[in-house]
Amino acid sequence: MTQEVRVRYAPSPTGHLHIGNARTALFNYLFARSQGGKFIIRIEDTDVKRNVAGGEESQLTYLKWLGMDWDESVDIGGGYGPYRQTERLDIYKEYWQDLLERGLAYRCYCTEAELEQEREEQLGRGETPRYSGRHRNLTEEQRQAFEAEGRVASIRFRVPENRTFAFDDMVKGTISFDTAEMGDFVIVKKDGIPTYNFAVVLDDYLMRISHVLRGEDHISNTPRQLMIYEALGWEAPRFGHMTLIVNESRKKLSKRDESIIQFIEQYDDLGYLPEALFNFIALLGWSPEGEQEIFTREQLIEVFNAERLSKSPAVFDTNKLTWMNNEYVKKTELPRLVDLCLPHLQKAGRVEAELKAEGREWVDALVALYQDKIRFASEIVPLTELFFRETVEDEEEAAAVLAEEQVPTVLAAFLAQVEAGEKPYDADGVKEMIKAVQKETGFKGKQLFMPIRAALTGQTHGPDLNQSIVLLGKDKVIGRLQGRLAR
Repeated sequence: MTQEVRVRYAPSPTGHLHIGNARTALFNYLFARSQGGKFIIRIEDTDVKRNVAGGEESQLTYLKWLGMDWDESVDIGGGYGPYRQTERLDIYKEYWQDLLERGLAYRCYCTEAELEQEREEQLGRGETPRYSGRHRNLTEEQRQAFEAEGRVASIRFRVPENRTFAFDDMVKGTISFDTAEMGDFVIVKKDGIPTYNFAVVLDDYLMRISHVLRGEDHISNTPRQLMIYEALGWEAPRFGHMTLIVNESRKKLSKRDESIIQFIEQYDDLGYLPEALFNFIALLGWSPEGEQEIFTREQLIEVFNAERLSKSPAVFDTNKLTWMNNEYVKKTELPRLVDLCLPHLQKAGRVEAELKAEGREWVDALVALYQDKIRFASEIVPLTELFFRETVEDEEEAAAVLAEEQVPTVLAAFLAQVEAGEKPYDADGVKEMIKAVQKETGFKGKQLFMPIRAALTGQTHGPDLNQSIVLLGKDKVIGRLQGRLAR
């Protein structure tokens, strides 16, 4: 086998890109790029009934969105195609026919009902269900009789008896399996489509895959694949099985677990930054040396070492993800962040679908005001709600502030400053108005600023007060102050 590092991500187009599959792709990508090797994407689409429209496109689209590129695949070709399994059926047929001719595989005519009955009987006896081998040594006459009944055969691999298959896993060390625990398994279904364990061996070998990094749920598949490698006289790639991703309750991440957002497309829709998600996923089951947690893609490629893949389950910490995304948001150029936030404001009906220059400038200022607080772009809607309310709802602390004795005096003086219009209505002008109120009333500090903020926003804490007042707009500020004083 070639010494060049060649790894693959091989999704089934049965749905959108899931966080677990994205991690598999990302670790393969980092391993390939860190070793100067090739990253290949192969589409395993032989389970036709489960394939969904747009599944393949979604996989590729969101891998690109995350920041990955590849060297060979359905969209760019390569020297080892085709890269869809359904386009490789003739290749598979050549090899399963070879196994049949050499007696390493055989035709099985069992019906689903017969297999289910056999399974139930084994369970009833307290045995682990496995194929009994009832059609392992059919005579030609028996085969012809079954075919005369109209039975269609599957093809089963003849599992070697009394053998131990072992391999050195890149993550878990030596793993071994005894064939006494296994029944002969199907390699070609009755419809002529190869099963996963057969097709994957042929694809990986013929595409010169050197390392297979995948989830630990594939460990039980590995001995079957090693048997096929041996039967065909081929050297197997190096396997590495990554630990499971679990939720914060240490339970296996399930697509039914609604406590965690699990599809990459959903993170895009919520306005996460792809580079932040790339960074976060890279730390799910792998750790660099040292304490650093924020990495660019290039830095991750440089420091990635497969020997540091974790042997313990990776905990999906949503709080860490939102913290990390916020770190990226704070460093993002404002025009890009506004482009991410604007569709959410428009969808919520907060701003017009077609913005004029003045409207865009206002949104720019609004997003800039909250940039340090935004964890993901869709949060711009709840964060900025105070600017769009018809009426102000007072928080408990704000109500307490507004009950203080000096409040009417401060609000009346500030209202007079705004109505007079002697100072420009911008952040500097508002600052001068508040200074004038301080000079006129003698109140300062919290006694001055808190009543103004509470009256206009219903809150005692928030972003820069001067800029907030500017963004609320002169008419809205006057209206809210008048309303307060009229109570």
